[in-house]
Amino acid sequence: MIGDLTASERRVLAAVNGGASGLSFLGSSFIVACYLLFKELRKFSFKLVFFLALSDMLCSFFSIVGDPSNGFFCYAQGYSTHFFCVASFLWTTVIAFTLHRTVVRHKTDVEDLEPIFHLYVWGTSLVMTVMHSIGNNHGHLGVWCITQTGRTGKVIHFIAFYTPLWGAILFNGFTYFQVIRMLNNARRMAAGMADHPRQYDARADMKALNRWGYYPLILIGSWAFGTINRIHDFIEPGQRIFWLSFLDVGMAALMGLFNSIAYGLNSSVRRAIYERLELWCPDKLRRCFPFCLKPRGQEEESELVSLKIQDQQS
Repeated sequence: MIGDLTASERRVLAAVNGGASGLSFLGSSFIVACYLLFKELRKFSFKLVFFLALSDMLCSFFSIVGDPSNGFFCYAQGYSTHFFCVASFLWTTVIAFTLHRTVVRHKTDVEDLEPIFHLYVWGTSLVMTVMHSIGNNHGHLGVWCITQTGRTGKVIHFIAFYTPLWGAILFNGFTYFQVIRMLNNARRMAAGMADHPRQYDARADMKALNRWGYYPLILIGSWAFGTINRIHDFIEPGQRIFWLSFLDVGMAALMGLFNSIAYGLNSSVRRAIYERLELWCPDKLRRCFPFCLKPRGQEEESELVSLKIQDQQS
């Protein structure tokens, strides 16, 4: 990807990769820690977010490792990064599928499908990682351990990573569109029968659902520049564009941070943190602490945890 860039440009890209991956590692680690520490968050829907954050955390970690020695460690870093990055966007398709199956199809068996979800995510990630090894020349170049030196390797890399990536983007977009459309129709049908408080709650729910519609944009924003960069490199090999590589590396490395904010940093997490602060912090410190973590009421329940999966099962 960066074979013909200058040494200073490679150092800049390495610094961008390290900094952005570090932010993603911290953000995803925070979500993982919240799931492990707060028992009230251990619902099935947030468990899916936990596995998403775990994949992002490990993907960011292996990206930060950077410039390992040749041989086994270079193979391990390159393959591990590819494996967990693929797993990350596959978990977003599981979350979208779960939401669609629960809200649109009114199924209550999503928890029973958890073994299938794991087989799908980890199995597909493994197959894509093995496929990615075909036609690759493994060596360390800056922070990157797997480089494609021929057209065959570049094509296989595109098939093993960007094809399932854009498949996930299309699936997520179509799924969220169906969910939002159905709930919008249900809201309009119920508008004439609902009293004022319920109308207010419905508006808050739809505000949350409309935000879910932006979730596919996380993957698009994270990988659009990388896709363009790979296509350009295939058409014009040996003519790298530094600013495009800069955006490619930086935005891709920030995927874990974007996911942790969109999927994980919701009102349930904020409420759990605020409740602990009320218990642990002295009064003076609590009065001085910013109130951005304080929950603003039940009408702002916008997180994936409140998908009413448990309500439909009861």
